[in-house]
Amino acid sequence: MNQQHPMDEPVALATTTREPTDWWRDAVIYQVYPRSFADSDGDGTGDLEGIRRRLPYLKGLGVDAVWLSPFYASPQADGGYDVADYRAVDPMYGTLLDADALITDAHALGLRIIVDLVPNHSSDQHEWFRRAVEEGPGSPLRDRYHFRPGKGVDGELPPNDWESVFGGPAWTRAADGAWFLHLFAPEQPDFNWEHPAVADEFRSILRFWLDMGVDGFRIDVAHGLVKAEGLPDLGGHDQLKLLGNDVTPFFDQDGVHEIYRTWRRILDEYDGERIFVAEAWTPTVERTANYVRPDELHQAFNFQYLSTPWDAAALRRIVDASLDAMRPVGAPATWVLSNHDVTRHATRFANPPGGTQIRTPGDRELGLRRARAATLLMLALPGSAYVYQGEELGLPDVTDLPDEARQDPSFFRAEGQDGFRDGCRVPIPWTRTGSSYGFGDGGSWLPQPDGWGELSVEAQTGVPGSTLELYRSALALRRAQPGLGAGGDPVWWDDVSEGVLAFERPGFACTVNVTGAPVRIPAPGTVLLASSPVEATDGEIELPGDTTVWWATA
Repeated sequence: MNQQHPMDEPVALATTTREPTDWWRDAVIYQVYPRSFADSDGDGTGDLEGIRRRLPYLKGLGVDAVWLSPFYASPQADGGYDVADYRAVDPMYGTLLDADALITDAHALGLRIIVDLVPNHSSDQHEWFRRAVEEGPGSPLRDRYHFRPGKGVDGELPPNDWESVFGGPAWTRAADGAWFLHLFAPEQPDFNWEHPAVADEFRSILRFWLDMGVDGFRIDVAHGLVKAEGLPDLGGHDQLKLLGNDVTPFFDQDGVHEIYRTWRRILDEYDGERIFVAEAWTPTVERTANYVRPDELHQAFNFQYLSTPWDAAALRRIVDASLDAMRPVGAPATWVLSNHDVTRHATRFANPPGGTQIRTPGDRELGLRRARAATLLMLALPGSAYVYQGEELGLPDVTDLPDEARQDPSFFRAEGQDGFRDGCRVPIPWTRTGSSYGFGDGGSWLPQPDGWGELSVEAQTGVPGSTLELYRSALALRRAQPGLGAGGDPVWWDDVSEGVLAFERPGFACTVNVTGAPVRIPAPGTVLLASSPVEATDGEIELPGDTTVWWATA
């Protein structure tokens, strides 16, 4: 007997109610880049009110929480990651009242709100830094940043050989001759976390937003706050790359952990299971695990997984390594495929492996097929998963933005992160037509490509086989299937065929064909969901290339 199994019509399962405790261990968290999500006032820029109006969509998608990239007062030198006032909403996004309404409405829908915290650096327009520059040498405010004399006869050379993530020196010289450190753009001077006023300020900022009702914080550059004593040269080390694997004197220093222990004590004073999520680029998943020890943070992004190529052996190694590293500290693994800093995985998988910043569209059909399969694999693994806005529509990166439209600061500097992050930040399409495909009534701050409307929410809703319906089905099944997503569970691997990942969990199995050719394998159960159409015959299945299948096994 032959059975056809569409991609988006899952077998019905008994609905279960998730326990309210430890919600974050298996949560699916949706990242909103506010500037590009929804524009309520027609100025071409997304805002908090636009997000608030779209919360029912996110609830219907099936996510548990929403992470908002920065919406604080900022000159926008780096997309809001240059913060001038940590307690104010930038007027381009709205007001504190809009933030309060967003948090209130999200909670009414059963969604949690996580906000970005940017503690490694401020804007150069932050009051502290402006006064430090204006007051000149001897200003006590300079001690809250890293001001140093230069090298050379007249101090004309930077204090050390560190480079900015965005390219070029990590030092800029002030008008009075002193140099200040910025691991990112010159408009983002690094705080000196050895100064007690910096620690006091951020404890106050935490309480401000916790009192506003937020459910947690994603900590930007969580690995960068503490610098090695004396700010030594890199010397023979590789020059700085955000995705590098070299030990450096400015990233992943052990001193950051005492900061997070202090923060955790503050968080634990509040009810409702508030959480911390670390953006911590570290050499190994074992080093990442240090950030999520029981008295520190709750989760840390798994960038090693994001960087893994579409290869069965490599994927199996990083899954095992991630679970093994998190188990001793009692933290869940996290899984992520896209975010606002890297090429969307629908484009990354359309190109040869080897980077997170891709400049060509590649094979769009291949990339989307692999992206759908990779998503089902990610959502089947134990732990928490992160979804970046628009990936549920199968959006590719926009790789042909005109130079005059780009705003990524690293685009205007040499090397660094390559300067192509704008491609994953193009405003998302909601409708088939309109000046900005439903994003707003006044165009969009980055140009949307022709044909964007056919990838829109409107175009995909209710359409069998669409990527949006695949996500909706997968998230509904993940919530309904007992134990699926649970943070501490192991996976049991099955060796079925070369190039095929196959693993089991209680009552569930997942098979992934990462090759480009179909493979016939035994069917481990009843098909729940597939990323491409599949056919099961007499206890076997023809598993197409670049396809993932979920199974009920009990």
